[in-house]
Amino acid sequence: MADAQDAAILRKVALRFLPLLITAYIVNYIDRTSLGVGALTMNRDLGLTPSQYGWAAGVFFAGYCLFEIPSNLALYRFGARKWLARIMITWGIASALTAFVTGPISFVIVRFLLGVAEAGFFPGVAYFLACWFPKAYRARVLAWFLIAIPLSSVIGTPLSGALLEMDGIWGFAGWQWMFILISLPAVVLGVVVLRVLCNTPAEATWLTPIERARLAQMLDEPPVPHQRTRVLEAFADTRVLILAGIQFGLIVGSYGIGLWLPQIIKTEALTNFETSMLSTLPYVVATIGALVWAYVADKRASYLNNIAIALLLAAVALLPSLVSASASIGLAGITLSLLGINAARALFWSVPTRFLSGAAAAGGLAFINSIGTIGGFVGPPLVGILRESTGGYAAGFGAIAGFLFLSTLLTLLLRHLSRANTVREKTP
Repeated sequence: MADAQDAAILRKVALRFLPLLITAYIVNYIDRTSLGVGALTMNRDLGLTPSQYGWAAGVFFAGYCLFEIPSNLALYRFGARKWLARIMITWGIASALTAFVTGPISFVIVRFLLGVAEAGFFPGVAYFLACWFPKAYRARVLAWFLIAIPLSSVIGTPLSGALLEMDGIWGFAGWQWMFILISLPAVVLGVVVLRVLCNTPAEATWLTPIERARLAQMLDEPPVPHQRTRVLEAFADTRVLILAGIQFGLIVGSYGIGLWLPQIIKTEALTNFETSMLSTLPYVVATIGALVWAYVADKRASYLNNIAIALLLAAVALLPSLVSASASIGLAGITLSLLGINAARALFWSVPTRFLSGAAAAGGLAFINSIGTIGGFVGPPLVGILRESTGGYAAGFGAIAGFLFLSTLLTLLLRHLSRANTVREKTP
């Protein structure tokens, strides 16, 4: 009976927060994935070369990385409700400004400012969810939240393709309409977040006093061995450094594939809208696969093993596309790779919150994400440069596979260290 009551309380919390946060993250990622669709016409209008597009796409992550830790520490100081709302409103404004860039320089500047505005959103939400859900539920909760990433492509890619058809209305190009109309919802959602979120269970007037007390008991879990509570402790923890390296490879793969996928699929026989629709198929598979994978891993409490398997799948799946000229084989490989990447990402963020809490969680999650986010500055430009020098995508995808293999090895290293720490704790 107690388990059923606890589940009912957590379900009530999830229904209060998750739909809003998932919607916000979908809008966040549509803002990113739409760039790949917009590039189908924007690059020509602005005169961008593949390498210029790649660098502009990547500089977003430079701004994001530089301001990630300060943003999350500010969230810890001012509360998730106000700070997440601030992030959303400012990123909506910055994203809309992309419609008014006139060339490579202004494009780079706006992309950098967008990264600054968005900095801290994901680790801020991860920290917020860790304040509301016990450890045993976090992988599933994060998997549901992270479903927004593949869903953003399922929804956003065809939507962006449709908005490109508004070309010429009121004198604006289709890509300009696209950036304006996909950005404004972030501002509206920011206002909703300000009204709906609560920083702690103690502030949740929509829970009964008994429910608030029970939720506080569920969250009052005994500390795990070597748990970190202070910011500097998190930065010096070997596990945090390894997790940052794993995240780096994940982001190289995610954006190295995602921001180029529409251009990879595009052929003379396909319209821009058909290309955008076809680009959603890998993300449909990734969405379903990530949820199933997270559910199984949560039931077995086997996170690092599953992360390593998912990363290995993501790396190996890219290899056939390097040697095969078949478009169907290449798309199948990309689909399996994105499945592995999204499954690994859903499980990944349940790991640091198992040994980080308080200020260490706020700073540590931001540190992991900021170092990892540099991968977004590496992946898209790397594919662009190698495409210019080789005339194809094989070299770029080979490099991405290498980064994913490296993340697999780092996950196995973290698994070894975790087991060694457990043995030491049990030894009298």
